[in-house]
Amino acid sequence: MLNSKRIMDGVFWVGAVDFSRRLFDALVPLPDGTSYNAYLVKGSEKTALIDTVDPAMTSSLMHCLDDVPTLDYIIANHAEQDHSGAIPEVLCKYKNAKVVTNEKCKTLLMSHLSIEADRFIVVKDGDTLPLGGKTLEFISTPWVHWPETMCTYLQEGKVLFSCDLFGSHLASAELYSSREERVYDAIKRYYAEVMMPFRKIIRKHLTMLGDFDIEYIAPSHGPVHKDVSFVMETHRKWVSDEAANTVVLPYVSMHGSTERMVDRLTESLSEEGIKVERFDLTVYDTGRYAASLVDAATIVIASPCFLTGAHPLVVSAVFLANALKPKLKFASIIGSYGWGSRMVPQIKGFLSGLKLDYIEPMEIKGEPGRGDLTALDAIAVEIRKRHIEAGVLEG
Repeated sequence: MLNSKRIMDGVFWVGAVDFSRRLFDALVPLPDGTSYNAYLVKGSEKTALIDTVDPAMTSSLMHCLDDVPTLDYIIANHAEQDHSGAIPEVLCKYKNAKVVTNEKCKTLLMSHLSIEADRFIVVKDGDTLPLGGKTLEFISTPWVHWPETMCTYLQEGKVLFSCDLFGSHLASAELYSSREERVYDAIKRYYAEVMMPFRKIIRKHLTMLGDFDIEYIAPSHGPVHKDVSFVMETHRKWVSDEAANTVVLPYVSMHGSTERMVDRLTESLSEEGIKVERFDLTVYDTGRYAASLVDAATIVIASPCFLTGAHPLVVSAVFLANALKPKLKFASIIGSYGWGSRMVPQIKGFLSGLKLDYIEPMEIKGEPGRGDLTALDAIAVEIRKRHIEAGVLEG
């Protein structure tokens, strides 16, 4: 098959790699591009395509399928269009093919892609589909990251086609992942941006998937994983309640006062043995920011006063943190104002979805003086105390 990549006998990657895409969902930066992974499984009697590709890359998929004469099934693990967008064209090419999915996904695909009801076969959790020497088993994994998502498991090859779970936005000519830092960072970013809001649900799914004998994880984005234990263990750590001795410090400074406070707090935290992840919100990468929140114990938001409230870029970063639902335990707010401020209650309101223990906020009028800088040292000492009490830092 043209441009396909063999995983094992009868199992092929037939997706598309997009090296040039730089933004996903009009929000998520893609510094390394992405891929849309589709997989062809050929049994002795039937052939199945597992997922398709983003509509913009349909031609790449169809090129891979040029010399595939018959296709019996299209497995739809997820209705989002970067997975399902090419289904109508595949159905047009293969007139007798059926879309195999669950009831919720069928409903979404009918409404989003206008696929007729008679083109579907509906399956439930644990159902199987024989292809002749190869058997596909369907595993319900709702809220990873939509309500209808599922995985597909090839019993004979021990391959988990995991849909968005274990994925990464990483365009690569290599079929398989490695433990190199670039790959690890891409996987962590993807988890942070897509999966973290559902970490407690995913924790249960990981326990369930532990009962399967898996030798390959074939996600819908990024490379295929042969180092299954490494990928599973990193995700188990991320979805756990175990936090790291890290402070995430997003900030904006309009006239330098807030930045001087951030500089002093960064230095003080470092002296207390605490790692600091700083983000200047005028130039930051939201993906790196999201990844920093995956296991950090504390967030300190630093903002100048803007029309009595927090700076709009701070509001955006705080809103994103609240939406991603990280395992943060502690928070504080620091900043500078000119004549009046309502920043603290406003920021706390935007973080209302998180269960945070607040360290006393600190707002100053104008430039930070010597006493203000000493007070910032005291905040660092208090954060160290909280980290020790929470078990993320040894006393």
